[in-house]
Order: sequence, then structure tokens, then C-alpha cells
Amino acid sequence: MFVAKAPRYIDLLDKLGADALGRALQAAPSGSSQDRYPHWNKLRHLDPPNGLSTEEWWLGIKVRRVSDARLFPLVGTDGTVFRYGLPDLVLRRLHRIDQRASGEVAMDEVVTSEKQAGQRFLVNSLMEEAIRSSQLEGATTSRRVAKEMLRTGREPKNRSERMIANNYRALQFMREEMGDSLSLDSLLELHRILTEGTLDDPSAAGRFQRPGEVRVAVFDRDDDQRPVHEPPPAEQLPERMQRLCAFANEDDDGERFIHPVVRAILLHFWLAYDHPFEDGNGRTARILFSWLMQQRGYWLIEYLPISPIIRKAPAKYGRAFLETETDEGDTTYFLIHQLEAIERALEEHDAYIQRKIAEVRDVERLLQDSDGFNHRQLALLTDAVRHPEGVYSFRSHAASHRVTHETARSDLTGLAKRGLLAQRRKGRSYAFEPVSDLADRLRELGQ
Repeated sequence: MFVAKAPRYIDLLDKLGADALGRALQAAPSGSSQDRYPHWNKLRHLDPPNGLSTEEWWLGIKVRRVSDARLFPLVGTDGTVFRYGLPDLVLRRLHRIDQRASGEVAMDEVVTSEKQAGQRFLVNSLMEEAIRSSQLEGATTSRRVAKEMLRTGREPKNRSERMIANNYRALQFMREEMGDSLSLDSLLELHRILTEGTLDDPSAAGRFQRPGEVRVAVFDRDDDQRPVHEPPPAEQLPERMQRLCAFANEDDDGERFIHPVVRAILLHFWLAYDHPFEDGNGRTARILFSWLMQQRGYWLIEYLPISPIIRKAPAKYGRAFLETETDEGDTTYFLIHQLEAIERALEEHDAYIQRKIAEVRDVERLLQDSDGFNHRQLALLTDAVRHPEGVYSFRSHAASHRVTHETARSDLTGLAKRGLLAQRRKGRSYAFEPVSDLADRLRELGQ
């Protein structure tokens, strides 16, 4: 992937002069709109407005962008201080994410009325993120096989499966153990969990690269011999990572306000830019993003796998990094890309919820018209469709419907024989759980 390096606006100003800048500012639009924030790589092929040269057009755009930019404490290997802008397209997306991913969001009781149903949805989301994030970094295991491994808890059979299992454990570590502040110890432990048993050098898990080791560069996807990013020297990593932690832990009510979603995206970019580990930098960066979003109250992010969105267009993900590096540390390009990914994940989440609501209602209507079950079995199946993690026993069924133990046994074993409940031994009795595709099986029976 090639991205042309943008001319520095200072160099253009020296070359073209103040009069050219004045003409550009008067004649040219800002270069940003509802859905555009063009990089030089694209803009150089477009027709400039109002008789300007392409360089004059870019000069006007860059001066506006720089005057509105905000700095943050990441410094490039060449001394560039990174910055970001908040054009209208960024503010608009931040507003929509604020509305939909934080605070008290009412969701249909069909999906969220029971803690167990929410837990099942969360587990599926964590599995999806673990699988797709690992696939972004080269894991080749299929989604079906990976989910089977995670659900059954079996040991991984190869490196790809190990990457996915590690990623799943790391997401659980993020939720349950990282706490509300980021430290070097928690960062290193996160990386150790992510990479254990997957590195050529096992000792590299859970530590930064050391002086004397060959630093891991980022190479072009289309040309694995051409590096597109050279990370800072290993000698600088402890101090740089300490500053990264301090940035993550800054109080939103402090002297410098950075929107929490922006801060989480910049944290992701920072870790990926410094590339402190031998491997697993991308996976670590994406988990840090999710951790900070959740710490700042964006609870819905836990249910939004972002990596599947990125994996659909990995070139755009890489291009957003390159556009930032080739335009004087303007991280707005990466910010826009990540905001788009979050919005698409929100849209897919909403569509999923609506599908599940429709599915439950369809099956409930089908059950109401069914004469193949008694009223107690119909009540249980209706509950099971709404609460897929429900567990039923002879005793609970008998108590719910005030029937004998033998009647309850007949009801539950009858449903198990028809393939609608899974029966397993639990102590001296049995437990019954809805099969994973209960809704589909009920529809087939209805037909």
C-alpha cells in the first residue's frame, strides 16, 4: 500500500509565499465536509477550486487544520508532536456514539430482561472479538472451529487456536482484573496472556523489546520487504509506555479535556505506533481501546466486536495509520476510521437485536397456535426462547405448575426426546437446557 507523503505546510509557505496563502484561504473551502477529510495522496489527483494550484489548495487546507488542531503527548521518532482535529464529521459521529453507547439505553425486554440472557450475548460478543482480532493478526482457524473450542473449553491444537484462546482470556482479564487505571504491570500482564505459547521466543511474552534486539517493524501488506513504519528504539520504551499509562489515566475533569472516545482511539494508536512488543501489538492496542471505553462509561462497547468490522476492510485500517504518519502526525485520519468502525458496529448490533426480537415473537406466535405440546410445555418453551441460558429441573417444573414429579418428568423428557432440550446429569437428578438452535427447531416443527 503506497501513500504519498504530504508536503509540510511550512515548506509550502516558504516556497509559495504569504500572498499564495492569502489567496488559498479566501478561495478554497476547508477540505473537510460531512464525510470527507482528504489526505494529500488523494487530493493531489483532484481539480483544485477557483484557479488555485494543487499546492496552494493544500496549503490553505493545512493551515486551517493546524490552527484548529489539538496536541497530545505522543512524539514521533523524528520529533513530530502528534495532533488531532475535531472537524464536524468527527463531532457528529462522537455525538451519535454518545447517544447510543453510553448512559441508560433502553433495550427490548425480550433480549435484556434477564441477567443470563445478557451474559450469553456478552459471551458471544467476546468470542467474536477474540476470533476476529486474532484473524486480523494471522490466525487461520475458522470461526466455527474457534467457537467450538471456546464453548467446550478444549485445549488449542495449534498456534492459531492458541492465539484465539489467549485473546478470549485477555478480554476476560480486561473485564475482571485490570481495574480502573492502567499500569505498566497490568499492560505487561495483558500482553503475556495474549501471547503465551505463540511466540518464537517464549521469553518475549509479557515484556517490552530490549536494547540489542531487532525492533519489529511494520511492513507493507503488498510488499513484505518494504517497511512502512519504524518504531522508536527499545531504549525509549519504558519511559514512553509510562507516558502512555499516564495519558490513559488522565482525569476527564482535569485541565485538558479530551473526549473519552477520542482518548480511547488515541490510546489504541499510541500503542500501535510505539510497537513495544515482539508480537501482539495490534491485539493489545484494540483491548486497551475497549478497556478505556468501558472505564469511561461506554458500557455497550462490551457487546460490540470492533475487529470484525476492521477485518472486512483491513487495508483501510492500515491506510489510516499511514495517512497519519505521512501528514505530520495528523491523527484525525485514524480517528475518523475508528469512529466509522464503531458506528458500523452499533448499526450491526441494532440490526441483531431487532432480528432477535422478531425471532422470539415469531416463535411465540407459532407456539400459541401449536397443538403438539401441553400448556406446561408451551410455557417452558416460551421462557426458553426468551432466556436461552435457562436451566430447568423436575423439581422446578413441578413447583412452577403445581404438578407431580412424574408429570414434570414426562414434560421435560418429552421435550428432550424431540430435540428441544438438552438433558445432562446433575448430581442425583437431571438438568435440562434449551438447545442452541431452539428457535430454528421450533420453526421446523411448525412447518
